[in-house]
Parts: sequence; C-alpha cells; structure tokens
Amino acid sequence: MSDSIAELDVVAWVRIVDGRLLAVRSRGRDLLYLPGGKREPGESDWSALAREVREELGLELERASLRELGVVRAPAHDQPAFSRVRMACFTADGRGAMAASGEVDEFRFVGPDERGLLAPAARAALDLAAEHGLLARA
Repeated sequence: MSDSIAELDVVAWVRIVDGRLLAVRSRGRDLLYLPGGKREPGESDWSALAREVREELGLELERASLRELGVVRAPAHDQPAFSRVRMACFTADGRGAMAASGEVDEFRFVGPDERGLLAPAARAALDLAAEHGLLARA
C-alpha cells in the first residue's frame, strides 16, 4: 500500500471570526483541523457538513448562507490509511452556543501567524481563506 496514493475525501467548515480561522483538536491529535469530516454513504456535502458541525461543536448551520470556497489538497496527517486529503471547504453562518463535543476536545481561533498549529489540509484552507480576503493581516 505504500506505493498507492489513497485520498481521504472530506468536507470542512471555514469559519472566520475577527479575521481568525476556527479550528478544532480531535481527541488524541497533535494538530488542529477544521470542523467537518467524511460523508456518510449517499450524503451530500451540505448534509455531511451540517451533521459534522452539529456533532463536533453543537451548532446548526444555515443552509441559505452556504458558500463553497474551494477544494484544497494536502498530505494527510495522522491518517494511516491515507496519504493525501481532498477537502471541500465551505463557509456558512451558524446558530447556537459553540461547545466542543463528540470527538472534539477543544476549539480555538487561529491567525495566519499560528499556521504551525494546523494540520496540512487546514493550513491549505487557511491560505484559501486568505486568498478570499477573509483573514486578518498578520
């Protein structure tokens, strides 16, 4: 399997507050990821994203505000069965009180100067958000 390039296909919520990117730390992980994850069989991007954000942060996303930012590809981090990640990135408004839940131990907002805290795909999403003018200037 070392010669194959297995790609993990996921969706992610890009949430920017005060020019900083929301990131989460899953239980047992060393780096931060974006809220989101894998689709269940037959699940649309929207359904997967809304479900994952609800499970991880207790927020309800507002479908009418959903906007695709783009797709990033990066080396997989801490995913032994996969060598690369394909992450479809979306913005959307969320309702509710944010709280780490499920497999998420913490959430935090990071700026461009803290990119070293992020897994490679999350770094690529940070760059994508910057390209769209969504981040604070470092």
